[in-house]
Amino acid sequence: MMPPENKAVAELARDTGITEQTLYTWRRQLKNQGMPVPGDGKNPEGWSSEDKFAVVLETAALNEAELAEYCRRKGLYVEQIAAWREACRAANANAGEQARSQREQSKEDKKRIRQLEKELNRKEKALAEAAALLILRKKVQAIWGDKEED
Repeated sequence: MMPPENKAVAELARDTGITEQTLYTWRRQLKNQGMPVPGDGKNPEGWSSEDKFAVVLETAALNEAELAEYCRRKGLYVEQIAAWREACRAANANAGEQARSQREQSKEDKKRIRQLEKELNRKEKALAEAAALLILRKKVQAIWGDKEED
């Protein structure tokens, strides 16, 4: 269930004779304790962001040797953890920039919506005018008849 073997729960249950329900219970207990326990047979890149963040937190205070040992135990690479750590930093570093960008995008969207509503109103008025002219033409033809008959 845990790296480096990272077996699926069903496969581990067949190999050990422990029921799947017991393994799922153990995995849930470990997750509640804050340990990253994917246990679904996925490689580390397929782990949830929560599990990756837990690994980043566990390794934050480790030196290079301790980190290398941790990676060997878990079946990970130092580069993976470094990439996950950078992703965590980037997720929070640009919060202000992202908020400003969203506000600007919102303003642009509102401006575009107003512009489209104006255009829609103009086209609706033109369509109504064309319909009125068509109805008037039909009424005139009904009252006076076609020009060709004269």
